[in-house]
Parts: sequence; C-alpha cells; structure tokens
Amino acid sequence: MNEKVILAIDSSTNEEVSAVIKNFKGKVKWVKVGMELFYSLGPSIISQLKDEGFSVFLDLKLHDIPNTVESALKRLCKYPIDMINVHALGGKDMMIRAGLVVKNSANSPYLIAVTQLTSTSEHQFHQIGFGGHLVDNVIKLAALTQEAHLDGVVCSAHEVSHIKKMCGQDFLCVTPGIRFSDQSYDDQKRVITPAEALALGSDFLVMGRSLIHAPHLLDTIPGGHL
Repeated sequence: MNEKVILAIDSSTNEEVSAVIKNFKGKVKWVKVGMELFYSLGPSIISQLKDEGFSVFLDLKLHDIPNTVESALKRLCKYPIDMINVHALGGKDMMIRAGLVVKNSANSPYLIAVTQLTSTSEHQFHQIGFGGHLVDNVIKLAALTQEAHLDGVVCSAHEVSHIKKMCGQDFLCVTPGIRFSDQSYDDQKRVITPAEALALGSDFLVMGRSLIHAPHLLDTIPGGHL
C-alpha cells in the first residue's frame, strides 16, 4: 500500500466517489476530501471513506478570525479525520488556537497549514499585493506555522528543501501540484513529478486527476512508510 500518495477525490456524488475508490482501495492509504466533496455530501462521506479503510485528509483550508476557526474545528474534529488544515495567512494566534483544539480532540489528527496555493504563479503572487519572492513568503509562513506548533504545511515541492532546512525533517510537507511528465498541468503552476517531489523530501503527494485518469501509474511511485 502506498502511504505517500493522498488521492484527491474532487467529486460531488456517491456514484463518482465509488467509481474512483474502486481502483485504489487497498493500494493507497490516504484520500483527500476537499470543498466540493464535503459541501456536496456532508460529513457522512468521511465515515464512508473510513469504512472503506482509508485515512482521511479533510481539506477545507480554514481561514477566519481565531474564534471562528476554533469553533469550527471543535465540530469538525468530532468526525474520524486523520488530517485537517487551516490557512497560515490567518496568523499565528489563529493557528495556535486551532492547534490546541486539534491536540485535545478525540482523534488528534495532523494539523497542517496552507502557505501559498500551487496554482499561484510569481506574477499572481505580486498581483494580489505581496512583495518580495513567493518562495520567501512560503518559507516565512512555514516558520510561523512551526512556531504555532502545527505538524507541517501544504506547499509546492519546489519549496520543500528550504522548509526542511529551516524547520527540520520531522516537519511535514504535503505537496499538491504533482503531475507525471507527459500530463497537462490543468490549473496548476508550480508543478513537479512524483519522483522529483519525493527526492526533494515531500512527505505526502496530493494527486487527483493526474492519478485518477491513469491509475496504473501508481505502481511507478515509491510509497514507503513515513
């Protein structure tokens, strides 16, 4: 079983979910429940996937005032999730309070923070008002996340080596934007192959359409234990 790949199920119906997971049950450990799936089917999809034997990453990128995020997490952590995320741009206080909720929850899932989306290019980064370089901002947000005592970040694999150097090897780096060499980038900008991402130190590879449309390529991805 591959424990490095997180299969992103970007679906909206139970039928679509069933069609996807039949090709990966017993082959990947992790699945990601994002906004589309969670908002379409609700919390029941988490229990459904757990019953199928998967570990669940609930990817809602919580970003609001600290009290709102804290309250939301108290409710979300009642579900049998194994990983959940907030957005680092919510600030250190928000992340600290989020971390306390998660740590004291029954399942105590991994809590990670999004830095910058892998669909964000350097041009777009400046377009929305940031100064400096995107990679420097990602590293700064990763350091802030570690100061808040979270388990790791969501980042591009291109930034992993810098983050690991600053935050240590045990600080998790969950990396979307993974594509096989001959595939379309879709809406991703900072893209890399699975082999390249693992060589750079990525702990988890988030893969959706690129793997769902070519499930046979799972066998080409190393997938040892963390």
